[in-house]
Amino acid sequence: MQTSIYLTEYYNNYDEDGRLASRRGSVEFLTTMRYIEKYLKPGDRIIDVGAATGRYSHALARKGHSVDAVELVEHNINIFAQNTEPGEKITVTQGNAMDLSGFFDNSYDITLLLGPLYHLYNREDKRRALSEAIRVTKQEGKIFIAYCISDATLLTEFFVSQKLDLFEFIKQGMIDPVSFATRSEPKDLFELVRKEDIFELTSHYPVTRLNYVATDGFTGYMPDSINQMDDVLFEQYLKYHFAICEREDMVGFSHHSLDILRKDSHRAPYAP
Repeated sequence: MQTSIYLTEYYNNYDEDGRLASRRGSVEFLTTMRYIEKYLKPGDRIIDVGAATGRYSHALARKGHSVDAVELVEHNINIFAQNTEPGEKITVTQGNAMDLSGFFDNSYDITLLLGPLYHLYNREDKRRALSEAIRVTKQEGKIFIAYCISDATLLTEFFVSQKLDLFEFIKQGMIDPVSFATRSEPKDLFELVRKEDIFELTSHYPVTRLNYVATDGFTGYMPDSINQMDDVLFEQYLKYHFAICEREDMVGFSHHSLDILRKDSHRAPYAP
């Protein structure tokens, strides 16, 4: 309940559509769409859990796909509805990623979980959301899960811009002074993790990892340069980004990551 209050207040005053539509934000969006389209087939059913204002839902519906969206924040749902165009095969339901009881088992070919793991702060809640996403996905279906990565935030906020006081966060126990691992609470809005945290979390589930992607890579370190690029240079930047976004030596520097899993038919489901 406390988490939803913080999120409601945040998203009531935040332009999520604008974030992904900016040139800087478009790198994350275009990278995510590139991987969704890699696995998406004609006739596939999609569920977008934590759909926000529907940037991904609408983009996919406008390509002719059937999308069921789930969103927690009423403000986002209102914008989602305003953005819906005639002819889109799309629904939106107010709901929580940890309880998809209104949706049947093994129903969707593609499950998007592109926001909820940003805002879940304990292992139990994360496992509930993952279990629900996997449950509603068909056997051999694909699950796309987005995360906020801690090291990029540490570098940009504490060392590059110095907007935040590193020593105060260490004093409050939010940053480990030796490992620099982070801890978040609902009031902080975003849960920051590392790749090893993600891999450990998903290791108990009946899934196979297909890709682990740095969705914005180094973009967040040079936002002004990205925004000022002309179309020709930006196209080359995207080509470079796509070429390196799965490299093992690069993925840890991204502000956002995308974990792409396949639901296996030969492994027993995991109960959180």
